[in-house]
Amino acid sequence: MASLAYIFCLAILLTNFTVSQSQNPADSCNGIFISYVYNSGFRIPPNLTDPTAQPYNFQSTLTVLNNGLEELKSWRVFVGFQHKEYLVSASHAVLADGTSLPAEVGNGTVFSGFPATDLKSAVQTAGDINQMRARVELVGTQFGAPEFPMPTNISLANDGFSCLAPSKTGNNETYVCCVKDPNARSNITFDEEFLPRQEGDLSIMYDVISVYETRYLAQVTISNQNPIGRLDNWQLSWDWMREEFINTMRGAYPYVLDKNDCLFGGQGEFYKDLDFSRVLNCQRRPTIIDLPVARTNDTNLGLIPFCCRNGTILPPSMDRSKSKSVFQMEVYKMPPDLNRTQFFPPQNLKINGTFSPDYQCGPPVRVSPSMFPDPSGLPSESAAVASWQVVCNITVVKSEPPKCCVSFSAFYNDYVVPCNTCACGCLPNPSNVCSATDSALLLPSESLLVPFENRTEKAIAFNELKKRAIPNPLPCGDNCGISINWHLLADYRDGWSARMTLFNWGENDFEDWFAAVELDKAFPGFEKVYSFNGSALGGSNNTIYMQGLKDFNYLVRERDGHNPKKDPRLPGTQQSVISFKKKPTPGIKVVSGDGFPTKVYFNGEECSLPFVLPTNSDHRTAAAATVSGVLIALLVLMFLQQ
Repeated sequence: MASLAYIFCLAILLTNFTVSQSQNPADSCNGIFISYVYNSGFRIPPNLTDPTAQPYNFQSTLTVLNNGLEELKSWRVFVGFQHKEYLVSASHAVLADGTSLPAEVGNGTVFSGFPATDLKSAVQTAGDINQMRARVELVGTQFGAPEFPMPTNISLANDGFSCLAPSKTGNNETYVCCVKDPNARSNITFDEEFLPRQEGDLSIMYDVISVYETRYLAQVTISNQNPIGRLDNWQLSWDWMREEFINTMRGAYPYVLDKNDCLFGGQGEFYKDLDFSRVLNCQRRPTIIDLPVARTNDTNLGLIPFCCRNGTILPPSMDRSKSKSVFQMEVYKMPPDLNRTQFFPPQNLKINGTFSPDYQCGPPVRVSPSMFPDPSGLPSESAAVASWQVVCNITVVKSEPPKCCVSFSAFYNDYVVPCNTCACGCLPNPSNVCSATDSALLLPSESLLVPFENRTEKAIAFNELKKRAIPNPLPCGDNCGISINWHLLADYRDGWSARMTLFNWGENDFEDWFAAVELDKAFPGFEKVYSFNGSALGGSNNTIYMQGLKDFNYLVRERDGHNPKKDPRLPGTQQSVISFKKKPTPGIKVVSGDGFPTKVYFNGEECSLPFVLPTNSDHRTAAAATVSGVLIALLVLMFLQQ
């Protein structure tokens, strides 16, 4: 009897499966239905003999359909391209990582909707498919592709959803159904009008604060939320998607003043009475820079709170009042977007700086209107007309070398393990001048205070004395503008100490510098930083944060020696001793490696660390006096020469 019941149930399941397969797959999805259809393609020049390198045109359609009960806000879809695709255009969508088209997407990419970012449900629209669906027409180039080049995967990238394994219809279509995951943690409440603000390393707010018939006033706020992140000489760029242009600005300025696109484009035709000689920028992708401090109270360009700091944005842990930058701009719109309530924020935002980490920014997300103090001075607030948030996170670009490096030394020997060869990059083909692959030569301690090009004679003599092999050609230098020496100063029964020295070999001073070191095992014993303003980094269990004391917050640039004709140039330096207790870290092996940092940061940039540690096989007091005493004496001499 039981077997008959099982056979009956199985028959029903098979029947339902057959019926569902014969219907439109979207009809059986009560969530977010996503499909990718390869429409056509053809071979394009050049005609190559290598089939894996031959380029082909491809044209595909990505469809996102909301079959759920609730509105899908700011939809995002991942497409796992796998044929070295080079995407040329995408209708009704942009790349969510802020990259402008055309772009390489061969490792997969995430699309987000534009200009329509949200997909309403059938319940909300009485089944209006145009409000429920986004259809993205993709055109691009792929290389060595099969007859039906399909992605490895497609899925919804919004938080709080889970997707089934993709299915196929024929050779040219793949589809998937994604539903709300009841186990997923999310701070999104679906009955709210706006998505909540998100956390990231950097947040950019785009607030429309005043509106007029054909233009609006926008305020842009760049806020640093990373405790050790920093921007110097920031540059912010974006893409206008609706032919907007910038008429005036306060608190920042375009890097290039260019109105040609307006004069010879549709803007000049529509705004015939506008004096375009006063327009600041008509580029589709403008780049914005901060103003110098001298412009803070300029009645035409300044007088914006948090503006005009030479592009410096400090981490909030250092100075919260200097952790943001603000500017305003007057934006002119073009038909058909002249309705007072119709706004389209710029897309594909990118921010970077000098000696600053790389950021990857997401798409603008509509959030609740920002609140500002009332300009009347009354104890009330005024709301922005509309607000969007862009979240940017620090990303590590493998092709980008570090911008700073670290050397190690210790009291128990008389040499320094220098920065790695080519720690901050080398010339493309340095082999005829120096070796980019050989390890750096050990150095006597006094060599740390002279430029790399002046160390050769001392390094060779020292390594010959130690009977160490000397490669030919010699190893290349570290090529770093900033180097940091971590010296294990002392190890005694109840505690130990280290000395950190900063060297600036570059051409620029560093104002309001900061550094951070991670000590995975030794951190609980951290006691005090003596010559820097140092403390445990909030929210971390292994990081010491340091910055210059008041009036000592400059790390000056490299300068000439006392006698430039014969003396080498001298780096700018800062130095401090750091002490630790052993009681909170029982069993710590300071000399064996626990006393050396596992990561070091300078101004938010992670520095290159040596591959080896100083050995303690020749532990002797004389060596301690040599390394520590010589370096301190030389630093004092440098200070007296300033």
